[in-house]
Amino acid sequence: MRITSLQGPHGAYAAVVTPHGPIPIHRIADVSGDAWPATVQGLLQAEKLTALQAWLDANGSLLPSLVEDAAHPAAPLLHHPPKILGVGLNYAEHAGDLGETRPDEPATFMKPYTSIIAAGETIPIPRQSERTTGEAELGLVIGVHGKDVAEADAASLIAGVTTIIDMTAEDILQRNPRFLTRAKSFDGFLVLGPDLVTLDELPAGAVERLDLADVEVTTLHNGSPARRNVVANMLHSPAKLVAFFSAIMPLEPGDVISTGTPGAVPLAHGDTVGCVIPGVGEVTCPVVDRKVGA
Repeated sequence: MRITSLQGPHGAYAAVVTPHGPIPIHRIADVSGDAWPATVQGLLQAEKLTALQAWLDANGSLLPSLVEDAAHPAAPLLHHPPKILGVGLNYAEHAGDLGETRPDEPATFMKPYTSIIAAGETIPIPRQSERTTGEAELGLVIGVHGKDVAEADAASLIAGVTTIIDMTAEDILQRNPRFLTRAKSFDGFLVLGPDLVTLDELPAGAVERLDLADVEVTTLHNGSPARRNVVANMLHSPAKLVAFFSAIMPLEPGDVISTGTPGAVPLAHGDTVGCVIPGVGEVTCPVVDRKVGA
C-alpha cells in the first residue's frame, strides 16, 4: 500500500495511491460509513493502516469510482512528526567524504518539524551558509508505540518507508561539530515523501525482519546520479537503528528515522537535488540560494 498527502483548500489530506489514481481517505469514509482519520499523521496515530489495507483488499471493485480526478499539489507527507531522528555517517564511504572516522555507534541528531517541506518545493540555501549539501536517504516511519525493542522485532514498529532529501549547512558543521543541530535545522532542510510505502511492497524479508539489504539509495544532482549505495553497506542497519533509538526513548506513531546517506552533493543556486529508491519512489526539488534570489 502507498499513501500520500495532498493539498486541498482547507489543508492537507491523506490519499491512497492506486493504479487508477489517488483515492482520498475522505472518499473511503463516505462509502464505508467509518470515521477514518483524514490525514496521514492521523492514520498513523490511530494505528489504522492495517484496517485500511483490509478495507482496500475487500473493496477493490469500488476503487476506480473513488479516484479524485482533480490534481492537487503535494503536501508534506507528515506536518508535525513527534520526532525526526537522523543518523550521520552511516555509510563508510560517506564518512570518508567528510574526513570523519567510522563511528562504532550511530551518530545521531534530531531535526525540527519546521524544517519539513513537500516534494517539489524549493530548498533554500540559508544566508548563513556558504556550503550547503543535499543527501538522499531512506526514511523509516514508525507505526506503533515501542520501547526497548529488539532488532529481531524492529519490523513490528514500522508503518512503512519513504524517500527523504536531507540538507546540511556543511560549513557551519565543520566549524564545530557541536553546531550539528544548527547545521541541520534551517527551514526547508528536510524533504519528506511524497509517499509512505508499506513494507509488504518491498523485497521478501522486509515485513518479518526489516531486511532491506538490497534496497538502493541514490542521490541525484541536476538529474544525474551522483552517489548511490545499498542498505547492506550501512554501518548500522535499519533494524539496529530502530532498536538503538527505542532503547533511548519511546518511539511513537509518526516518528521518522532518516537512516543516513550514501553521499552528499554541494548545492548551488539553480540546482536540483533528488532521491531515488527503487520500489519506494523518486523526489526532486529545485534549489535557491537566499543570498542570490528569493
